[in-house]
Amino acid sequence: MTQTPHVPATEPELAGVRNFRDLGGLPAADGRRVRPGVLFRSGHLAKATEADAAYLASLGLHTVFDFRNAADITLEGPDVALPGVRYVNLPLSDPADGSEFWEMVRDGGMAQLRAVLAEGRAAQRMADSYRLIVTTRTAEHSRVLHALAEDAVPALMHCAAGKDRAGLSIAAALLALGVDREAIEADYLESNAPHRRYAVSRGDGAVSPEVMELLSPLFEARAEYLAAAFAAIDETWGTNERYLSEGLSLAPATVERLRERLLTD
Repeated sequence: MTQTPHVPATEPELAGVRNFRDLGGLPAADGRRVRPGVLFRSGHLAKATEADAAYLASLGLHTVFDFRNAADITLEGPDVALPGVRYVNLPLSDPADGSEFWEMVRDGGMAQLRAVLAEGRAAQRMADSYRLIVTTRTAEHSRVLHALAEDAVPALMHCAAGKDRAGLSIAAALLALGVDREAIEADYLESNAPHRRYAVSRGDGAVSPEVMELLSPLFEARAEYLAAAFAAIDETWGTNERYLSEGLSLAPATVERLRERLLTD
């Protein structure tokens, strides 16, 4: 028997999981909306408390999609185990060039941080990474959307902070559901709420105002980053429809199954 998912009336206060939210209610195709309780996003689950895990278990999740790579998992730890939930790890390109870059972010000196991140270089690196993910990780995104169309809902998608790799994966799903780009952007920018932000830390414990200014492009959700991904879609495929059909190999019947499963009138 399919478990009836718990639909949260308000956003929960999770102690060890950042950036959690239900995508339910977003306006989608044909005047419909994303069904509450079927598609969630968050940061990683490695630090979930016992109470957090109990709440997540109450959602009736079928699948957790984790887009972190091995370096992320080594640093943060594996997700907590949720009973009866399928765990799928699909590493996507790190938004800032991998573990060596993040070691510099955590432990590099000021001269190194300035050389790599100052004068718009950090923001440009992020925008470039968004373009790269959306154009080169089509196989992974296709796998996620085909799974959602079959049996993977309710589903939770996450990466480390829940804004970049998870954000682009959620964006792909929402495009398939007929959610317009403005609504996708509005949800994406919700990751900037103070209680959702990834906690910035440095090995030496020094997070001075200058360090924060240099690092902020890496830890913020910025409209320009998502716009870079959408521009890459337009340049590569021309339209959302061709991105879905040619880029993600979604047949019309698969799109319709997705919408039947994840949308409500």
